[in-house]
Amino acid sequence: MAAITRKRCKETTFFVNYQLFSVYLSLYKQNNVPMKLSISNLFRGSAFAASLLFLVACQPSCQPTSYLPLMAGSLLTVDASLDAHPDTAAAAIVAPYQKEVNRIMNTVIGQAAKPLIKGRPESSLSNLVADVLRQAATPILGAPADVGLVNMGGLRNTLSEGPITTGNIYEVLPFENSLCVVTVSGATLQSLFEAIAAKGGEGISGAHLQISAAGTLISSSVHSLPIDPEKQYTVATIDYLADGNDGMKPLNQAISRTCPADAILRNLFLNYVAQQTAAGKQIDAKIESRIQLIGST
Repeated sequence: MAAITRKRCKETTFFVNYQLFSVYLSLYKQNNVPMKLSISNLFRGSAFAASLLFLVACQPSCQPTSYLPLMAGSLLTVDASLDAHPDTAAAAIVAPYQKEVNRIMNTVIGQAAKPLIKGRPESSLSNLVADVLRQAATPILGAPADVGLVNMGGLRNTLSEGPITTGNIYEVLPFENSLCVVTVSGATLQSLFEAIAAKGGEGISGAHLQISAAGTLISSSVHSLPIDPEKQYTVATIDYLADGNDGMKPLNQAISRTCPADAILRNLFLNYVAQQTAAGKQIDAKIESRIQLIGST
């Protein structure tokens, strides 16, 4: 008797699956539904959804009702205390790679003339990174971009005075953000500056803004000239911002954009440090009133 029941269950399951496939194939032929069996594709079309629910509801259960057992657990603190009893096998596998990573990350590639910090409305580190982005547009435009832009959120650490290692740069720029050069109208650029003012400031190069403590734009200029709404301007930034993220929605209105392959911001900054070091220069940047906070106490 049990064998007969199992046989009937298998036959019923096969029948229901066959009906599901037949309905799906019919929909594919009529509505050009993609032949990719996924949850999202299966539920395209009200007729098919109704058929699916009917067939599943009518399928007899082949197994007794079962319930998940009660699950219980607790948080495990992951900290240095776990190093007291390392997994020797895992440590042996990681060791040669760790040695090479340490060699690369601990290599001194330059010297910082003073601490380079980040902060709003303007900071030495954000100014420097924005400068690097603006200059990096030269191979694309034949000259630096009109404006360089980096968000404070993309800078995850600061640089201390003294030796700069490769690892230090990875700490400052840990993301795989890459260079994007966008062309915008003067009107869009003005909207972008308003968005920067609303954030209380970001890293900029080539422009000067005056903003209020309330986050409104008071005045703006590019290379000491007022913005012409009808003129086109170029902005060198990162892909994350070029997509309109972190409040930089006006960049979605770009007339054009070029995002060269393999132009990771971190690599651009590493190259900049290497070039300065080769020229016998230290890494330095200043606060230059690129963004002035007006009316603050």
